[in-house]
Amino acid sequence: MLINKEWYYDKLYACWMGKNIGGTIGGPYEACKDVLDVKGFKTKPGEPLPNDDLDLQLLWLYVLEQQGIRKLNQNTLSEYWIDWIPPHWNEYGVAKTNLKMGVLPPLSGEIENLRWQTSNGAWIRSEIWAALFPFCIDLATKYAAMDAMVDHGVSEGTYAEIFTAAMQSLAYGERDMMTVIKEALKRIPQDSRVSKAVKLVIDEYNKGTDYISVRHMLVKQSEDLGYFQAPANIGFVIIGLLYGEGDFKKSVLYAVNCGDDTDCTAATVGATLGIMGGMSIIPKDWMEYIGDRIINVALNGQGTYHLPQSCTELTERVMKAIPGVMAYYGIDFAFSDKENEIEKSEIAAFQCKEHKDLISDKRYWYEILNYTPFNVRIEYNESPKIKGGDTRVVKVYFTNNLQDAKRLNFNLILPEGWSASGYNKTLCVEMKCNQTDGEVQFAEFEITAGNEIKEINRVYLEITSFSFAQPVIIPIIFIG
Repeated sequence: MLINKEWYYDKLYACWMGKNIGGTIGGPYEACKDVLDVKGFKTKPGEPLPNDDLDLQLLWLYVLEQQGIRKLNQNTLSEYWIDWIPPHWNEYGVAKTNLKMGVLPPLSGEIENLRWQTSNGAWIRSEIWAALFPFCIDLATKYAAMDAMVDHGVSEGTYAEIFTAAMQSLAYGERDMMTVIKEALKRIPQDSRVSKAVKLVIDEYNKGTDYISVRHMLVKQSEDLGYFQAPANIGFVIIGLLYGEGDFKKSVLYAVNCGDDTDCTAATVGATLGIMGGMSIIPKDWMEYIGDRIINVALNGQGTYHLPQSCTELTERVMKAIPGVMAYYGIDFAFSDKENEIEKSEIAAFQCKEHKDLISDKRYWYEILNYTPFNVRIEYNESPKIKGGDTRVVKVYFTNNLQDAKRLNFNLILPEGWSASGYNKTLCVEMKCNQTDGEVQFAEFEITAGNEIKEINRVYLEITSFSFAQPVIIPIIFIG
């Protein structure tokens, strides 16, 4: 993959400028339930509004810079959630409470989160994954899923970020908006609420229905969920992208005037159009109105000096990171001063099993952990909430990260009064290298709670092997 450096810089900078412009125009009207008639900025010149849509992406870039792509996963993001993100609103607060109890993703986005897991907190922060993996749609959606599952579990909120990340990764190389939208739809469950909302807009746009009528249809379609939820607001984004027909101002204002989560919808429309059209599509008067600065609102103030302070700095730091992440996945990548050369057949081969598992599991109780020798997926047969005397079946699946096959020895460390059956302390599981989908290796444990249940109950699975030096301790969490 050879990418012209100036060409990519232009698109990436336009992405962040479009994001900042849309968020600033839409910000004053956030949570408005009525149709609006916004025609431009309501804020002071030179002062872009702070927006968590962009804030969290600054942090994810910093995590990548600090930890490297190999350690960039949902559990690493979780630690930075707790340390860097002070807001406790909606799904942010629920997820952080779960994380502090030791509940790992995607369960951190599931427990006590029924009201907010279909909300908008995840899809608003997808541009960073598309920027790091332009054209590599399945890699962009893999990281979008890791990101979203922290505070949305396996839900419409997560499907929404997978969709926007796919759409924006595609937009780097595709100039037809309808093609981008339809291809992105293929990455999420076809019977999901997000998919149905997008398809409604496409169908009505093709019929020539006016956008206000379509907006009302989306509200009706999602009335059981209420306002501030992903399906309808993703629909408002698609209204902006289709009905605006490539005109930046029209597109952003259409999204804002649909109401609801106006800063998020307008910011995503602005970013997506910026990716597709580059700086030539960004209105000069709007760009000059807000300037280049980025202002934070949702991050720990003591550490924000580590983060990009402007759209220019953000663009430069992302571009610096891209060659490394591409190299990790074995993609022969370089910036050049020549025409783009992209072997699409090779890029299309990056089908990520984690992403396919995520969108195929409707309501799944599981956690994912990453270790040097292997990755682990802990599956509960039902909710990890438990009462005295309850029994839960837990399966622990393994994916080998290294070359040698491994034989693993298990030992369960249980809370006082708890018991386990159906397993042998000397049980060994052979892990085959280069597993296919049909060669899943797992161990199964039947765990029964004692009479005394605490708020958080930890069972520890100790794994030893002659194949690696340090024992691995895996926490299995049960909630009283």
